Amino acid sequence: MPSPRLLLPLSLLLLAGCASQPKSVVSLENERDCKPLALHQGQELVLMLPSNPTTGFRWEMRNAASNLLRSLGPEVYANPENSDLVGGAGQSTWRFRVIASGEAHLQLVYRRPWEAEAAPEQTFDCALKAR
Repeated sequence: MPSPRLLLPLSLLLLAGCASQPKSVVSLENERDCKPLALHQGQELVLMLPSNPTTGFRWEMRNAASNLLRSLGPEVYANPENSDLVGGAGQSTWRFRVIASGEAHLQLVYRRPWEAEAAPEQTFDCALKAR
């Protein structure tokens, strides 16, 4: 049986090794976490933005950071389970996998597609840095 003096350093090494592992999924709901957002190859990035397509507004991808990210599917819109209101707001979600290292910007605009000349209602611009 190992000595108790040996177990403590080994336990600390094991915990330090676990703590340094990046999370497999990174969730992003606003630009505040993008300074830039540090990612690692193989991680999944889940982007969730408030959305209300019943008003005609939609999030449009301006730059998908395709040199760093691969889309894992189309945008998925969901409204809250307890919302029975017509026109109630919900959330749009996109999923990506980090496929390379480097730097890029993930950019979306919230606008009505038929109002091409109008300024976007909102913009989302996230600087990404992947290792």
